[in-house]
Amino acid sequence: MKHKNKLIALVAGAFAFTGMAAQAETLRLGDFQSTSHIVSAEGTSKWMEAVTTATNGAISFEHFPSQQAAKSKAQLDAVNNGILDAALLGASYHADALPLNSVVGLPGFYGSAEQGTVALQTMLKDGPLRDEVLASGVTPIFGFVLPPYQVLAEDRLGVPADWDGLDVRTSGSTQAMTARALGGVGISIPGPEVYTAVERGRLDAVLFPLASVPGYKLNEVVSHISTNASFGGYSFIMVVRTELFDGLSDDVKSAMLQLGNETAVHVAQAQDASVEGLIAEWKAAGIDTYAFTKDELAAISDSLVAVSVDWAGRLQDDKASAVLESYRALTSQ
Repeated sequence: MKHKNKLIALVAGAFAFTGMAAQAETLRLGDFQSTSHIVSAEGTSKWMEAVTTATNGAISFEHFPSQQAAKSKAQLDAVNNGILDAALLGASYHADALPLNSVVGLPGFYGSAEQGTVALQTMLKDGPLRDEVLASGVTPIFGFVLPPYQVLAEDRLGVPADWDGLDVRTSGSTQAMTARALGGVGISIPGPEVYTAVERGRLDAVLFPLASVPGYKLNEVVSHISTNASFGGYSFIMVVRTELFDGLSDDVKSAMLQLGNETAVHVAQAQDASVEGLIAEWKAAGIDTYAFTKDELAAISDSLVAVSVDWAGRLQDDKASAVLESYRALTSQ
């Protein structure tokens, strides 16, 4: 949490702004998360506030959370079409435009949000992931990940045999491969729609990061939650339409990027810190929060080993294998 005060403390004096009042910009920023979600409260909202403060109001924001301006899968199009100027993208919702960025959805890599975020930030600064985002008409400002996905269900799920034939919520096509490898059927449903899908019996299980569970109240509709698996990840990328970003002053661009890096680490740390308290809270409420046994984890890992290879093969992109190896190396540090 040490980054919290640092973000707010970076004020206009940290940057050499000259004549910025005449260049003031109010950016329309889209977001499919609610303002109460930890990703917004400790990420998006904090970054907007810090940028506005650091630029002495040269940059301000009109925030459209909870899909107010565009649905989760339409945020990128909304930026490119001028409906929005910036957006917090859920990368897996834009797999057609950002296929290489779906590497974060692969299972068994990072063990904490901070570890995964440091890796993603490195890959967004230079290389195929950054190039892919730029090619889609937007500039990446910062990226971060959610904690490793766990499974939430009405029954305790362990070895792959327990998953056979289950309808499992996934956050995109990459994570759907994980569900299939375990014997289930992956069903891609945006976070805001998961509660109703579980409540109505459309899903047997949900792959979800624990820090995000309260934002969607999923603890109200499940009775078992795993705590020590890594069923893939999820990345967010804050982007600004490239034409607009390139027209900003160097001082403003520097402020947005520097504060973006601070925000990425901060929101990752905030998520990691929240998980322990959430597990204790759910346990006290009677939910079975359980750790997979060593044998269960081994069986799950064996079933998932081919997912990464399949991912690289299906993309039919000569950069995919290099991206995978880079991701593997960075998340091993």
